[in-house]
Formats: sequence, C-alpha cells, structure tokens
Amino acid sequence: MLNTEETVRQRYTRALTEKSPDLCCPTSYNPALLKGLPKEILEIDFGCGDPSRFVREGDHVLDLGCGAGKICYIAAQMVGPEGMVVGIDMNGDMLAIARKYQAEMSEKLGGVPIQFVKGYIQDLALDLEATEEYLAKNPIATHSDLLAFLAWQDWQRATQPLVPGESVDLVLSNCVLNLVRDSEKEALIREIVRVLKPGGRVALSDIVSDEDIPDALKRDPDLWSGCISGAFREDRFVQSLEKAGLAGIRIDSWEERPWKTVDGIDFRSVTLTAFKPFGTECLDRGHAVIYRGPFKETRDEEEHIFPRGERIAVCERTYRTLMDGPYAKDFIGIAPETLRTPREWCAPSGTRRPARETKNGRHEFPTAEEGCCPSPSDGEISNDHGCCSCS
Repeated sequence: MLNTEETVRQRYTRALTEKSPDLCCPTSYNPALLKGLPKEILEIDFGCGDPSRFVREGDHVLDLGCGAGKICYIAAQMVGPEGMVVGIDMNGDMLAIARKYQAEMSEKLGGVPIQFVKGYIQDLALDLEATEEYLAKNPIATHSDLLAFLAWQDWQRATQPLVPGESVDLVLSNCVLNLVRDSEKEALIREIVRVLKPGGRVALSDIVSDEDIPDALKRDPDLWSGCISGAFREDRFVQSLEKAGLAGIRIDSWEERPWKTVDGIDFRSVTLTAFKPFGTECLDRGHAVIYRGPFKETRDEEEHIFPRGERIAVCERTYRTLMDGPYAKDFIGIAPETLRTPREWCAPSGTRRPARETKNGRHEFPTAEEGCCPSPSDGEISNDHGCCSCS
C-alpha cells in the first residue's frame, strides 16, 4: 500500500539537493516581490500558480504546504504591519530552510510577524512538533499507550490547536492539495473552512485532471508525489469547495495547455478563489439588491434567485455577502435610509422589494470608472466596497 505522507516527504526532501523539474509548472511572480528573497529560497519552487496575488494589506495569511517559505515571504511584503503570515508544512527539512531566514526577513520587512509551523494541511489543529515531543517522552509499546496517545491528540486539538478556528483572513495553497490522500481530501477542505474568519477567502492553485484517474496511476509513488495521481478531477475541485460551504467560487486561472498528459488524461494548473459566508443568521432589515446582468437571471449557493434588473428583497446577511464579496460587481445594493427592526426572514426566494420601502436609501454600485458617477456633482465616491453612492 502506498504510504502517501512518507512518499511525499522523501520526494521533496530529495528535491532540496537534486533538480526536480517534474515538481513545478512554469509560474510568473511579481519580480519586485522576489528581489529581496534569499537565493536559496528562490531556487526551491515546486508550485503551479501564484495565489499570493490575492493577499491584501492587513491580512492574516495561512500558506498550506509552505515548503521553504517562498509564498510566505512574498505575502509578508504585502500584508503590512497589521498583518501576519503563517506557513505550515509536514516536512521538517523544508521548514528548516524557511526558518533559517525568518528573523532576517521579518526585520527587513519592518517586523511583520512570520511563523512556520509543522503540521498536516488536512489536520490544521494537530501540532506535529508537540506530537513528536509527546512520543519522545511517552513511546507507544502497548495498546493502552496507543489509547493514551490518541486521547492526548484529541486534547491537543481541542485546547491548543495549531491553527485556531476563525483566525485566518486568507488561506493560500500552491500545488499541495493533490498530495493529500483521497480519503482525507474532504477533511482537508473542512479544515480550511474551520480556520477561516467569516468573510475570509481562499486562493488555491493546484493541478486538476479532466477525467477520472485509474487506480493503477494512484498506486504509482512517483506520479503521486509528482502532483499527478492525487489531483482533483476539475469539476470535483469546485464541488468540494461548494460542499464545504464556501461561496463565490470562481475559476480564476486555467492553463490552456495541459502541464502533463498521462494515459490520455490531461493534467493542468488552475486557481480557484472563494470565501466563507458571514454566518447563518437571516434577518430582514429592509435591504434589496438588483442583479445587473448579463444573464437573464442568476442564483447563489443558497438558491436565492435574482432576475436581471429587478429589486429583490434579501436578508441583511445575504446583502453583506453580495456587496462585500466577489459578487459586488454584478449587483446594485440598496440599503434602506433607516434600518427596520430586525425580524426573522420568511419571504420566499425571488420576492420583490417595493421601491417605496427603500426610498432615499443608499445605493451601492461598482466603481466610478464603470460610469456610476460621471462627475463629483452627480454623486459621492465611497470607499466602501470600492463602490460609489449616488443620491
């Protein structure tokens, strides 16, 4: 049976001293962000995309499978003094290189907190270094020892999680999700959702297949550790994020040509983005949205229907989701002049909001460059959501 973790660990450890072109796709990064990185880190690149493009100032960033820290050190230049960056990897040899430059890079970047931790990306609560310390003091020789160890793991996850729940603004990954065994991929996506704050985002660059991967390829250790055999099928990658409760899922990049073709199956690099919705509370306070088009109608992950051009009633949470997330450019938001007393939402999907209920309300529209406010006299530019408010 293929020992996935050990196969991957050995392959990437070898790659530190041996050239391994099979472990990366050609990827372009912002050259300005590469200038200050140590040469040793620049030469260790096993990615298939650049998810760091989605980092914002002030973000608390988690990089899954951070390796030698390249993406972490790029992100640290973007988050600013209010942000922080944490990289997680199971490979101690990779982490040793990342940590070697940790103090130097943090000082160079004005003290931005940068941390590297040892753990599994499919179990972000379990601290592997703490686990190793426990086992050194409490070796497992009997079944009772094993039960005690499993109980300790549960305690550690619950009381001292490596990555606490709802602590991260942005989860990045660069060609590592495919290295997790298939039976743990669902747990992997759940863990990503667990650590995200409400409204938190993901940017996941990975390899996907266009067809099912046969078992014979999955049993090949070189193909597995080479980011091939464990790839999501392209449609199931999207579905896995949707099933876990993420919203606004978007295929941000899609390589025209396959990275590799094995037994007639195309494997290519893609990047998906998505965000975690703002809770579940559904209260009506008088908000409405208008879908701008171009489709005749659209619907979101919660099956809300939005006919083009019609003023549709939404709860406060849905309004925030549509106006703060990636949907904002597709909707006009209308907030009432005075928020009504909250009441539990009970209207069916697609209910129209009469215009009289939002008279003199605040209209949120995408950027002025798109024509909302042709001149300062016609409206006031608002920094909220990058929209402009026209009265």
